[in-house]
Amino acid sequence: MADDELVLGLPRDELMVDGAWRGILHGDIERYLARIAERGSHRRRGDCEGDPTWKQVIPYLVVRDRGSLFLMKRTRAGTDERLHERWSIGVGGHVNPEDGGIAGGLAREWAEELVADWDPSPVLIGLLNDDTDPVGAVHVGLVYRVEAAGRPVAVRETHKLDGAFVSPIEALRVYDRMETWSSLVYDYLFERSPGVRATPSRRR
Repeated sequence: MADDELVLGLPRDELMVDGAWRGILHGDIERYLARIAERGSHRRRGDCEGDPTWKQVIPYLVVRDRGSLFLMKRTRAGTDERLHERWSIGVGGHVNPEDGGIAGGLAREWAEELVADWDPSPVLIGLLNDDTDPVGAVHVGLVYRVEAAGRPVAVRETHKLDGAFVSPIEALRVYDRMETWSSLVYDYLFERSPGVRATPSRRR
């Protein structure tokens, strides 16, 4: 783990002033994005990983191809031992100062993790939170989707990941071994869970 890496985040209490949730928060989420933009700052990653009062912001991109999902398996070469041998349907990572923001961080992660000769056009789905999981307790996800539309995609860091497009049914076969975030996203995408709808805030 890169303890000295500077990562974007903000205090939990400043993000979740309307209360915490589990799963995908969708609907009127603009105020949450505004809080991240206005109140987010960068801290040393080693100081954040064990601090649930601080939420690290993770852009998390799901790649689909005409109904299929890009499914990946993390090997034991990854930096976070908590995720070894787990399956994922999301590409993402921390946002660093040099990224210039969330969009830049997502573009960097795309280039670092995947081989694709085309530029993605991510669409924001919602915010992902799960405080019941040790990894999730210190992170909040901005979940995006992108359509490959027949264009090839492959894993770049083959020593850390295996990956391929599979049908939703094939992904379901490894559901119990997915990272918690991936299982929550899968449930929302395939209507196994409605997620949590955000409503307009009356706070001033």
